[in-house]
Amino acid sequence: MPDIQSLVQNLLVRAPGILVGLTIHEYAHGMVALWRGDETAKRAGRLSFNPVAHLDLFGTLMLCFGPFGWAKPVPVDYRNLRNPRRDAALVSVAGPLSNIVCAGLIGIILQLLILNSVNISYSSYLFPILSIAYQVNIGLSFFNLLPIPPLDGSNILLSFLPRSKVEPYFKLMRNVPIVFFVLIFIEWATPIKALSLILNPLYIPYASFWHFVIFGRRM
Repeated sequence: MPDIQSLVQNLLVRAPGILVGLTIHEYAHGMVALWRGDETAKRAGRLSFNPVAHLDLFGTLMLCFGPFGWAKPVPVDYRNLRNPRRDAALVSVAGPLSNIVCAGLIGIILQLLILNSVNISYSSYLFPILSIAYQVNIGLSFFNLLPIPPLDGSNILLSFLPRSKVEPYFKLMRNVPIVFFVLIFIEWATPIKALSLILNPLYIPYASFWHFVIFGRRM
């Protein structure tokens, strides 16, 4: 039987990073879409820093208890964008980029706290929350850059593919999202970590790169 107290403590430590990461990510999508001419997200009430506007129950639960998760996608009408093909890439990359920026700001705060020798009793609560928030934001940026529909990476890739390659891409990806979702659920609900085994060779150097950029040293 799981230790309820440890479970609650883990959720309290993870919750701030999850709420901030998901909210910033979706807000960035909507804000860039508005900047490029589409007001769909604004009219839907999604240009908000209120996490409730963005949370997907199942995706949030999966992120709370495992390494992967998601929010409700911000609605975008690509027909309203000034340059639909280019601007779709800008809207899509805005989410992962916002998480990287957020991770960078958290990293700066962590380093400032260390340099200023924050009281140990205070830091024993603050450091784990900030460290998890950093990890969550790096993880969200990586996860969403995967070129699998409907993740941001897929829309970014489509913006650069020649038009003749778009249909073959969708044919290739026809069953991949279903398989990917099944692997996510297995990762979350069972001891079988097949998805981590597949993604870690990509995620580890990705996370190490940003750790070096932000902290100036390798993980």
